Amino acid sequence: MNDRYSGLTKLIKQPAARLLANANAELETPVAAPASAPVEVVLRELDQKGALIDIMRLLSIALPARERVWWSCLAARDLLEPGAKVPPPLAAAEAWVFKPSEENRAIAHHAVQHASMKDDTKHCAMAVQFHDGTLGPGDLAQHPAPPGGSEVSAFAMNIVAIAKSGKMLDEAADLMIERALDIARGGSGRVEAAKSKEGA
Repeated sequence: MNDRYSGLTKLIKQPAARLLANANAELETPVAAPASAPVEVVLRELDQKGALIDIMRLLSIALPARERVWWSCLAARDLLEPGAKVPPPLAAAEAWVFKPSEENRAIAHHAVQHASMKDDTKHCAMAVQFHDGTLGPGDLAQHPAPPGGSEVSAFAMNIVAIAKSGKMLDEAADLMIERALDIARGGSGRVEAAKSKEGA
C-alpha cells in the first residue's frame, strides 16, 4: 500500500484538533478521528472522503512557518506569465524563506502595505508578516495577529491559484496538496504534477 501521508517529518507534532483550534480554523468535513489524532491520521480520513480543500486547510496549519510560506510562494508563481517580473510581495516572501530575518520580515510588511489590490501575491507576504502570531516587525510585534493569520494567508494564496489555474478543481487542488506533502517530507515542493494514487 502506497501511503500518501507517510514520512511527513516537517509537520508540527501536535494533534490536528489542537492546531485547528489554535488557528481559529474549522474543517468543513466531519471527521471521526479522536481529538488526540495526529495530523497524518486526519489527513488520511479527509483523503478517503475526497475533502481536498479541507486537506489543504489542515496542511496550511500543520506546516511550520517557513515551509508554509514557501508553499504559498509556489502557488503565487503559478500566476506569473513566463518572463514576468516578480511582484514585490512575492519577492519579499521568498527572500524571507531563504533568510527569515526581521529585516526581511519588515520588507514583506512594507510590500503588503504598498501592494496593488489586484496583486494576489500579497497573501505570501502576509503569511510572512503574521508568521509568529504577531502583527509584524518592530513595534507591531507587541500586538497579536488575528489567530491563524499566517496560515489563512498561505491557504488563500493556494485557493486563488486553483481558481485561476484553468484546471478542474480536483486536478488543481491535488497538485497543491502534493506540493505541501513534498515540502512536509523535506523536499522543495517543486512537483511537476500531482502524483497518481495508484496503489493507494
